[in-house]
Amino acid sequence: MKRREFIALIGGGAAAWPAVGRAQQSGRTRRIGVLFALAESDRQAQSRLAVFRGELQKLGWADITMDTRYFASSDAETLQRYAKELVALQPDLLLAQNTNTTDALLQQTRIIPIIFAIVSDPVGNGFVASLPRPGGNVTGFVIIEPTMGGKWLELLKEIAPSVTRVLVPFNSATLSGAASAEYYLSSLKATAALLGIDASAAFIRDTSELESAVAAHAVPPLAALS
Repeated sequence: MKRREFIALIGGGAAAWPAVGRAQQSGRTRRIGVLFALAESDRQAQSRLAVFRGELQKLGWADITMDTRYFASSDAETLQRYAKELVALQPDLLLAQNTNTTDALLQQTRIIPIIFAIVSDPVGNGFVASLPRPGGNVTGFVIIEPTMGGKWLELLKEIAPSVTRVLVPFNSATLSGAASAEYYLSSLKATAALLGIDASAAFIRDTSELESAVAAHAVPPLAALS
């Protein structure tokens, strides 16, 4: 599906998308399903939803029913249940906050339009075919471009010119695997070779694993001690 067609699905026609008057005259209540990876009591979650609703109203979606599910745990079964509940309501649009919620919704529907807000690698995760032509029923916003990996290393080298070893930690819970990590590592490793830096990755699941990985990386290699 092309972006214009996607907008047509959620706005009743590409030309009608920015036209506030037409959407208001339709008299139809718009239904939106929202899957948030935050607790319901989280102020950030409430603030984001308020802004989202306000911007939709500016676009003409004045009459909105918003069904929201909050997911602040690591229970995969609960996440799937929430996604299934939202899809069963047959909304006009589904809003997914991050990688996990987008994946959960896509497992439940390939028809209802889905917009993701914070996904780092939609191509690597299989959500879209490509950035310029996403295809399917999903589109959204990419928060980090892959060549940023090399930029991070360049910035670090400017801050600490003597650095020779770098550890790059990845959160396993938000990755689809090594391919997703490679999204950043390819440019980072290329830059590391140019700068003479030994860069390695660590896949972690929680704070304790992060601390262990950092502690292990802080110990100089045996070759350096000989």
